[in-house]
Amino acid sequence: MNALTYSAAFVTFFSVVGPPKVLLAFAALAQAHPTAELRRIALASTAAAILVALVVGFTAPWLLELFHISTPALQLAGGVIFFVYAVGLVLGVHIGSEDPGDAPPSLVGGVRDLLMPYIVSPLAITAVLIEAAARDTWSWRSTVVGAYVSVLALDLLCVVVLTRLLRRTHHAVIELFGRLLGLLLAAVGADLVLDGLYSLGVESLGRRE
Repeated sequence: MNALTYSAAFVTFFSVVGPPKVLLAFAALAQAHPTAELRRIALASTAAAILVALVVGFTAPWLLELFHISTPALQLAGGVIFFVYAVGLVLGVHIGSEDPGDAPPSLVGGVRDLLMPYIVSPLAITAVLIEAAARDTWSWRSTVVGAYVSVLALDLLCVVVLTRLLRRTHHAVIELFGRLLGLLLAAVGADLVLDGLYSLGVESLGRRE
């Protein structure tokens, strides 16, 4: 792998699905799951996220061609979905997860709750597709997938190391940081939508420096 391109891809993925983004989701799960089970959830969800990255990263050009998806359309779709999810965080509406009181905590339930924010994060998958399709070479796609998997491995390490701390974090603190992070992520989603609109030719939006 080329060190410079790998580093650039790693930084990109760290910003969209790094520990600051995913630890909050695991902290919410830690309130209902014992330490050992939370670690199993982290392992299972990370393995699923790696599988998704391998499939999406290595097949990106064909996926975009098969579904006739342009990069601007992908940016718009990913940005809108992520914006809706972030607004849910701000309002305290946990989209895509069930009420913990509906069923006892389980490995499957924990992994399901991590589908949107972690395993198939709209922002992260959008970034993988766009980056992997940027150059039509297997070496570049390997670099993109390798950088993404490295970030996922770092996420897993942080969750395993901080499991006990996450379990001791008060629910009110998690809600506070969740709503603050939701506000910031909503801005990220809106920014991705604006990028997509600019790519479609809405030049009045201007280009960021």
